[in-house]
Amino acid sequence: MEEEKKEIQIRLVDSKKEIKKEDITDILKIISPGTTLRSAVEGIQKAKTGGLLVAYNDFTENLFEGGFKINSRVTPQRLIELSKMDGAIILSKDLKKILHANVLLTPNNAIPSNETGTRHKAAERTAKQAETVVITVSQRRDEIALFYKNIKYVIRNTSDIIRRATEVLQILEKHREVFEKNRNELDREELKKKQALTKSLSLIQRGIMILKISETLKGYIIELGAEGTIVKSRLKELLHKVEKEIDDVIQDYTRLGLSKSKKILSVMSYDELLEIENIRQCLGLSEDSDITPKGHRTLGRAGISEKDAGSLIKNFKNLTTILDLKKEDLIPFFEEEKINDMLEKIKSIGE
Repeated sequence: MEEEKKEIQIRLVDSKKEIKKEDITDILKIISPGTTLRSAVEGIQKAKTGGLLVAYNDFTENLFEGGFKINSRVTPQRLIELSKMDGAIILSKDLKKILHANVLLTPNNAIPSNETGTRHKAAERTAKQAETVVITVSQRRDEIALFYKNIKYVIRNTSDIIRRATEVLQILEKHREVFEKNRNELDREELKKKQALTKSLSLIQRGIMILKISETLKGYIIELGAEGTIVKSRLKELLHKVEKEIDDVIQDYTRLGLSKSKKILSVMSYDELLEIENIRQCLGLSEDSDITPKGHRTLGRAGISEKDAGSLIKNFKNLTTILDLKKEDLIPFFEEEKINDMLEKIKSIGE
């Protein structure tokens, strides 16, 4: 009966839905540089004693034995001293209180583990079986690792993360420069009433790349915590109005609709994004498509409200027609007091 119970338990653990690294964002914030817990685990790492920290929940109750109760606030000094003993330390669910120290973890040994050391095997099995957070500080590997449910996340050195984040920022800055250049070229082509589809595809391509790369940088910012303030500020500058610009140009040229085109673009890999033909297909366009921009992007930048721009596009179809409008053309659709202001803004587009 006991063996059958264990087999059922193992199957349940194996069948749990895999989670992504993004799912541990809140946990990474708790252990980011500048926090009490990060100072503690880095102190354990420097002391070279090794350590094993487990976040308590209802499932961990029967997964440890021995040790002694502490029930006191987490401080780096306390955790460093308690880690000098061989056993694990049980922390509260929010990782802010020490509940037990020097305990022996007793997860089911039949649960598969990819780890080699005794401490890391116990950590991985406990995280899987109890669906909780387990942090290991390796004495031999000089590594801090976070286990959560079915994943392992190695906590990198702060200086290494800053270096990587800086490199990604530099890449983003170059992409933003090209994005601005593409946007200016698209402005000129559209106002000259020339075929501007190629320029619009290039702008979308560069913008989507910026958004994808920024996701990598956001991960570094989470890991950096308080140390990532400058990087976060610079990223905000680089992303300013990028997504809005992309949405507007997609609306101007897509035949599939904004939502559908964005959804397809969002799942494309970097390699797929490099092919301009793939961008064209995401908009539902063929190679010989001859399309005139609707005008969402240009009208919005001229200060015309989204509602009024939508009305203009609905009634006059495209930017070329809208740029040539006269007062009498607008009278059937807008109030007179709005018409003069609208014509003035349309006129400013070509100046």
